[in-house]
Amino acid sequence: MTELAWVTLSSPVGPLAVGCTPAGVARLDFRAPGGTGRRRPGQAGQASADQASATQASPTLLSAARDQLAEYFAGQRQVFDLPVDWSGCSRAQLQVLSVLYDSVGYGETVTYGELAQRAVAGPDGISLPARAIGRIMGSNPLPLIVPCHRVVAGNGLGGYSGGTGIEIKRWLLIFEGALPATLDWSPAGA
Repeated sequence: MTELAWVTLSSPVGPLAVGCTPAGVARLDFRAPGGTGRRRPGQAGQASADQASATQASPTLLSAARDQLAEYFAGQRQVFDLPVDWSGCSRAQLQVLSVLYDSVGYGETVTYGELAQRAVAGPDGISLPARAIGRIMGSNPLPLIVPCHRVVAGNGLGGYSGGTGIEIKRWLLIFEGALPATLDWSPAGA
């Protein structure tokens, strides 16, 4: 994968870092306080630079990614229209994550099993068990933009490896209206 240019932003679910290549948005990382990256399972280390060089993503793309995420958290955006760089994904990840990206909208959820069935339906469909779908969700390089938080277990929320974990998933699903708000839910953040 091409070296990434990074931009950071604050959000209700904590600090985020977005990594872009000239082809599009390639990574979104939850960051720990103090700016160090929090790795999700299956992720490589991230570049430390937060600014684009001439060979990296354009400042316009970095700005658009930051602005669209800010709009999402302000309740002003339900669909991201950023170019996505899928080059860091395996064939299985690409098949499943692209189906998720294209078919599960804001405020909707899909079970791991349903997503497995949708992924098989594609022209290059590969058969994967629901458990494998969970692993692919855990290695999603673009959480929020490719909405792995919208994939749930048949009997509950399932897991989530972004940020501080399952409470981030719950907050996002309440924020999008897919779950009813709990008494302790706050739009200010998880």
